[in-house]
Amino acid sequence: MPAPLPLASDGYPLAGGVERREVSEAESVRANRGWWDAAAPAYLAEHGADLGDADFLWGPEGLREADARLLGDVAGRRVLEVGCGSAPCARWLTAAGAQVVALDLSAGMLARARELNASTGLSPTLLQADIGALPLADHSVDLACSAFGGLPFVADVRGALAEVARVLRPGGRFVASVNHPLRWPFPDSPDPADLTVVGSYFDRTPYVETDGAGTVVYVEHHRTVGDWVRDVVAAGFVLADLVEPEWTPGRTETWGQWSPARGALVPGTLVLVCDLPR
Repeated sequence: MPAPLPLASDGYPLAGGVERREVSEAESVRANRGWWDAAAPAYLAEHGADLGDADFLWGPEGLREADARLLGDVAGRRVLEVGCGSAPCARWLTAAGAQVVALDLSAGMLARARELNASTGLSPTLLQADIGALPLADHSVDLACSAFGGLPFVADVRGALAEVARVLRPGGRFVASVNHPLRWPFPDSPDPADLTVVGSYFDRTPYVETDGAGTVVYVEHHRTVGDWVRDVVAAGFVLADLVEPEWTPGRTETWGQWSPARGALVPGTLVLVCDLPR
């Protein structure tokens, strides 16, 4: 087992270096599993109250599934959540009457999910697994979702989408929220004054953080809107909608580069609504 990552003063893993370079699928999986295991306590201390114990937030703008209804009626449906983190969405779905299987790459996140299952009395099934190799039978779920879960961290996203299509029943729906591709050319700042292009929207080279020895410890992958459309279609889905949530009136939460002031000007989240043909 690799040694735990050293932490910065804010509780998040300490980055020895930041660069843009290609990484393999295996390298991406290993790095992000370790990073989220180490970051889980700090991340949940910072954002846990906003995420809730049993709530379904599609992104920092404040769009909730209770209002958006992108998954439709979930009562009695078998639902897969990919990249569940501490599993607030899975518990919300459970409370709404769904039979939920929630998976995440990070044991650290799932440990907190188990604690919250116990304290809320809502117990979706939790699995540690990689979206690239889902431990589920073909056509075994009715719906699938991922709220800022695994997709931004996956190198082979087309293969991951094909895996979701494999486990969905014909006529099923997959809804996933990801970082809006438009965020990539701009600095990671919530201040609208910083909306100055500093990179190319078309540069798909992954964002990489390394430790002091140059080992990759965090990876995030950029895709354009067109890339997402092509990957969804190539996996066998029909793209039913692309949702770009506007900032929820009255919401004051600042989350990384997402803020009310910036959210009033440019989108920060893209929600892919994907249907599998019958």
